[in-house]
Amino acid sequence: MASVPQTTPSKVDLGKRLIAAIIDGVLAAGVSFIPFIGGIIGGLYILLRDGLDLEFMDKRSIGKKLIKLRPVRLDGQPMDPLTSAKRNLPLCVGMIGTIFWVIPILGWIVALLFGVVGLVLGLMELILVLTDPEGRRMGDKLAQTKVVEVAE
Repeated sequence: MASVPQTTPSKVDLGKRLIAAIIDGVLAAGVSFIPFIGGIIGGLYILLRDGLDLEFMDKRSIGKKLIKLRPVRLDGQPMDPLTSAKRNLPLCVGMIGTIFWVIPILGWIVALLFGVVGLVLGLMELILVLTDPEGRRMGDKLAQTKVVEVAE
């Protein structure tokens, strides 16, 4: 695994982050079409993607790997699944609600509430990426991480 790059106060190019997020979103959405378990697999990918110890991913999402970005912990330790889960939890709230769709009426209401909360959190995350000097969103602050550009 590559060494953890030194972090700087500058923020990563927003276009690169957007492209990486789109790649990851397409992957998760594609997997979600697998009957019964696809949504769970897609949701787990989004939640754990930055901490999976798979050689082809190098402890970052496939989108970040392709676009040459890396989430790093501010304490210098390597990314792990728990840190990834903390970092990506605000992006998964809406997906959690999909579990309730199988329960008629009350479940649908709960699912819609999770969806609305997920949408609000997603908008807050986007605003923070745009306005924070380091591009750190709420998930980054919760997990004590930031995204940096890397050579590989």
